Amino acid sequence: MPQVTGHWLDNPALTSLTGPHARFAERRGRVLRYPREVSGFVALPDAPVAADWEDLAALAGPGNRALLPASAAVPPAGWDVEWRLEGFQMVLDGRDDACVPHQEVLRLGPADVPEMLALAERTRPGPFHARTIELGAYYGIRRGGELVAMAGERLRPPGWAETSAVCTAVAHRGQGLAARLVRAVAAGARSRGDRSFLHVTADNTRAVRLYESLGFRVRCRTAFTMVRVPAPARRA
Repeated sequence: MPQVTGHWLDNPALTSLTGPHARFAERRGRVLRYPREVSGFVALPDAPVAADWEDLAALAGPGNRALLPASAAVPPAGWDVEWRLEGFQMVLDGRDDACVPHQEVLRLGPADVPEMLALAERTRPGPFHARTIELGAYYGIRRGGELVAMAGERLRPPGWAETSAVCTAVAHRGQGLAARLVRAVAAGARSRGDRSFLHVTADNTRAVRLYESLGFRVRCRTAFTMVRVPAPARRA
């Protein structure tokens, strides 16, 4: 098994899959991944070597994509980098007023998944799949019976919970719904004794300002990288 060095949040996919999310882990050698219907994230050791990339290729499959969260790993020759999103990792500093759930916020469950998938498709908060809801607690706000905003938990390093899938339907933006949901997620995490963290792209200045207003601070710069596994070379 890969050894974890440094802070739990330095390699959050690895510390999640070797910690609270170990039940999801599919592994080959030192490389771990979530089932595809749960998450596209894979976890590499802090300093991957050639054998680790070979194991990732075997685990993901030729021609398939793999998402490397908060990773500075540079794939070897032959791997295509489809995109790389630069951003920030932010942590909640423990302000009590950031962890107060709003009465309008509802806990979401399996029956809500079709609506959650549809909302994610319209708003693009990041990867969201049919079983993503299994990663943690998810909350939503309904208007006229329609799910118009949601947020929940994704990566779960020991003692931490990542706030993710924060999204609001276009017609309902500007009403403070995202703030209510982030507070609800933080409250749920705190009730277990976990601290909240999140990732946000560097160019999403509006979201950064919102999170800062709720008590989050930038811990470090980071990046998410989507790579495609090379296809086997054809024999002559």
